[in-house]
Amino acid sequence: MRPFTYERAGSPAEAAAAAIRMQGARFIAGGTNLIDLMKIEVETPAHLIDVNGLGLDSIEGTQDGGLRIGALVSNADLSADKRVRRDYGVLTRAIVAGASGQLRNKATTGGNLLQRTRCPYFYDTNQPCNKRKPGSGCGAIGGFSRQLGIVGVSDKCIATYPGDMAVALRVLDAKVETVKPDGTTRTIPIGEFHRLWGDTPHIETALETGELITAVILPPPLGGRHFYHKVRDRRSYAFALVSIAAVIQQDGSGRVAVGGIAPKPWRVPAADAALPDAAAAARALTAGATPTEDNRFKIALVERTLAGVLAEARGEGATS
Repeated sequence: MRPFTYERAGSPAEAAAAAIRMQGARFIAGGTNLIDLMKIEVETPAHLIDVNGLGLDSIEGTQDGGLRIGALVSNADLSADKRVRRDYGVLTRAIVAGASGQLRNKATTGGNLLQRTRCPYFYDTNQPCNKRKPGSGCGAIGGFSRQLGIVGVSDKCIATYPGDMAVALRVLDAKVETVKPDGTTRTIPIGEFHRLWGDTPHIETALETGELITAVILPPPLGGRHFYHKVRDRRSYAFALVSIAAVIQQDGSGRVAVGGIAPKPWRVPAADAALPDAAAAARALTAGATPTEDNRFKIALVERTLAGVLAEARGEGATS
């Protein structure tokens, strides 16, 4: 780990301003992803800005009946909140499916949105990676790609977004509140927050330099039954090969988002419109897929996992 300087911010605006004042600065809260990357020198920030004391750690109701989740609310507290468990069950299920209890106690809502890919070529500093070093190439293309992307990828990067929580937030149509270094604020729809890789895979979100996440806003509850099915190589502490977040109404209509297949939580309007037809919805979700021989199985896995969700919604599988 390389040397770095450190400061504690006194307010969200102060933190954002410090991030552009100090070149190479990064925010740190739980640090569950950043510290690991610093240890292997994938991330080498010159300065860390501790945002833990900013008071962004509460969950509050909004005037329209939704919830405002502070960026520093831990994953454990968010998943256990009685309002979330009652009205946004897909979010609780997604969070509990990720990481371990110890990590969920430390990981924050804002930090979870910003976690970086688990592509092995990104983690191996001896391999070329356009995400780690723009212009160096992509070792995953032509390499081992079982866990990597099949839709929304590019000829510069085929990595996937690794998280679970954001997949649930995508199906709920959440929004992300931020503050910029000049003190102005904005709200970003979750569907626009994570970027496709294109020619610039090192630019992963819509955040500008120094912009700090302050909250995530959930709209009023959708009703229906909430599901999160995660398929992985082992039952715990593993990232998704394919995950399905869904909210299904009594008539079989609903919403679906997929994790593990793209640079961002993947949701397609045509797939929502096709429900409850699992095959048609899966075709919409994987339209234009460019799989490798290693991960071609994900196309069928999306359909099978979605079919399992819909069967459970009809009462044909385990209760949720």
